[in-house]
Formats: sequence, structure tokens, C-alpha cells
Amino acid sequence: MVLYLLDEVSAGIRPLGGASRWWLHGSLAALGERIEALGGRLILRRGSALDEIPRIVSETDAAAVFWNRRYGASRDIDATLKTQLREQDIDVRSFQASLLFEPWTIKTGDGNPYKVFTPFWRACQNSGEPRQPLEAPTAFPSVEDPDDADALAALQSDALDDWALLPTAPDWAGGLRDRWAVGEDAAAEALEDFADGILEDYHRRDEPARVTTSSLSPHLRFGEISPFQVWQRLRGDLSPAARTNAAKFLSEIGWREFNWNILFHFPQLAEKNFRPEFDAFPWEPPGQAELDAWKQGRTGIPLVDAGMRELWQTGYMHNRVRMVTASFLIKNLLIDWRIGEKWFWDCLVDADEASNPGNWQWVAGSGADAAPYFRVFNPVLQASKFDPDGTYVARWVPTDELSSGPIVDLKASRADALAAYDVVKNSSPRG
Repeated sequence: MVLYLLDEVSAGIRPLGGASRWWLHGSLAALGERIEALGGRLILRRGSALDEIPRIVSETDAAAVFWNRRYGASRDIDATLKTQLREQDIDVRSFQASLLFEPWTIKTGDGNPYKVFTPFWRACQNSGEPRQPLEAPTAFPSVEDPDDADALAALQSDALDDWALLPTAPDWAGGLRDRWAVGEDAAAEALEDFADGILEDYHRRDEPARVTTSSLSPHLRFGEISPFQVWQRLRGDLSPAARTNAAKFLSEIGWREFNWNILFHFPQLAEKNFRPEFDAFPWEPPGQAELDAWKQGRTGIPLVDAGMRELWQTGYMHNRVRMVTASFLIKNLLIDWRIGEKWFWDCLVDADEASNPGNWQWVAGSGADAAPYFRVFNPVLQASKFDPDGTYVARWVPTDELSSGPIVDLKASRADALAAYDVVKNSSPRG
């Protein structure tokens, strides 16, 4: 029996955003169909893990419980469950599935976690080749005892539709349905499309109008494909041009690992500045008009507006544009990075609890391996460099909706941002 438990109530659990809930619905529907085709059954339950897991163990008289490891604050829940179930002589095991390298295995020479990506990734690569992906099962074992088979068939499962993961009033997910295919089959196809062709152009990944990225992030986020599958595929048979670009893409998988490593050691990543000196940053009280203009893609800055509209319509945004839109909110509007992080958490289909806050803190300068505080992405210069003919902007912002006046002066707001960052610099301990 396979159980999926939707726990949004336990301490340390961050409830999913709207776009992620939409993806989860499709992913569970696809998973349930695959499991049934193999002769198994997917049971859906909702509630506290500490209540529901022991309950279903009792209902099934289970002798063993297996799960894939979690690395955020939820790992405390898993540790408690292991202790409680083992006290009942239940065989409990957890497995490495979502990360290539366990966070506690990659440390500096003095035994501390890495705070800078480059030496972290070098240590990962020096620690040995990741394991081969495991083969998917071809069938579920049959239940020989008729009483056990009847009990399993009668086991109560929630109806997926009753979880109300899909938006209905209004249904804003039309763009997501147009953009994405959800499930393991779609994930495998995306990996092959990337490895067999798109990867050859990955050196142009910063150009948002071009198809040069993998689109694997939401599939990785929901476990529809594992980093082990991605790693081994890109270490396998590739064209010479793709081979040239593979190492850079795998370093982006490494950046994902880095953020999870940080979250493992700093579970408050979405709530607190990783670098505590940034607690002194003089954030401006967010003006609702400016914040709404940013969320809705009405800032008057074409590249920012294009990115925010892509986000709303598709649940996704090109990575280069993510950095630009985040920098604009933080450093031109001086709005706390946590406000932007929460909006992305709600709107992104690939929002995960490590990469989303980790990347926002990187742009803000408050995170691990953060960009220098004085780096302020100029969205006009970024557009001229990476979208010189305006193809990306035109895709998302019709010409008649291009505003003639930005909501903020870029030059003046950059100066204000540098002055605000000086407050942090001057508050830092010296010596």
C-alpha cells in the first residue's frame, strides 16, 4: 500500500501556495493511475502526521513503514514518528531520494556547514559519484491472505477532489494547464527533450525569450523525477555541444543542493535573515499601490512587468528574470524580501521550502553566498543585454499596455538602496 499524507497543520509545516496545490492535484492523480495499473492502491489522508501515520498503521496492522527523508523542519516530525513506531516493534526506515548528497555529510574541514557555494559544490563532487537511480517497480506484490486483501480494499481513502486543491472561484489555472504536463511521464519526457536537444543551447540560458532551460524544477520539486535520474542522464550519452554545457547545468542542481543544505542547518530560512546583521536593514513600509503594481506587472518597467505576468499566467518565471524582479522589489522599492518570497511561494509551481527563500535571500544580500550588497540589477540594462529585440517582453506585455512612466526612478532608488545597505554595513561587528 502507498500512502500520501497531506499535512498542513503540524508545527514547522508550511502550507502549499496556490500554484503548488494545483500541481499537487495533477501529480497525485497521475501517481494514483500508475499505482493502480501496477496492481496497487494509493491511499490519501489529510491531517497531522503524528496522528494519521500511527492511525493507518493500526488500521492495516502494518509491520513496516518506509518513507523518503525530509530535510526541513519536518524532519523533527519524522524523527518522532520513527521513535514511536519502533517502540511498537514496527520496522521503520527512511531513504535518501530527493538530494544527491545528505546535508550532514558535506561539511568544512572544521566540521561546520558550508556558507559559500563554490567550495560546497567542490566538496560534493569530491565526495564520490551519486548512486545510480533505482528501477521503478513493475508490479505490486499480491496480498495472499483473503482477509488482508479485503481489509486493504476497504481501507478508507480521501477523494482527491475533496481536498479542493484546484482553483474554482475563479479558475485562474488556465495558463498553468496550457504550460505544463504533470506527472512522472511528463518529467521523463522533459529530461529527454533537454538532454537530446535543448542542452546544446544551455550556454544561452540567460536569454528569457529562448527555450534553453530544462523546465525540470517543478518535477524535481514534487518528486516526479529524482536528481539521481537527472545526474546519470547528463553523465551519459550526449552530443558534443550538450556535453560542453552539462557541467554548468549540473552545478545548478548543485545550487539546489546548497539551498537544502542551508535549510537543514537553518530551518528558519523563510522567516529570518541568514546573516543576522541584516536585521538592521531599514525596510520601507510597503505601499499597497507599489506592491500591487509589482505583483500585477504594472510597474512601468517592461522586463519586470513581463516576468511578473509570466509568473501569474504560467506559475513559472525564467531564472534571470526572477533575479531582476526580486532585485526591483528589494532594492528599488525597498520592500522586505520576505514579502516577495511569500508571493513567489504562492504563485510558483516549483516553489520549494529551500530554493525559494534561499534565492530571495541571495538577491537581498542577507543569505548564504549572497550577492554583494551593492549589486542592484538594472532592469533596463538587463533587458538590453538579454532581451535586446524585446521578444520576451512582447510575449507577455502587449504594446498598448507598456506604461510610459515607471512607479519609481531607477537611479534615485538605487542610491537609496545603497544608503540603506550602508546601515547594515555599519552595524556589522568589526574586528
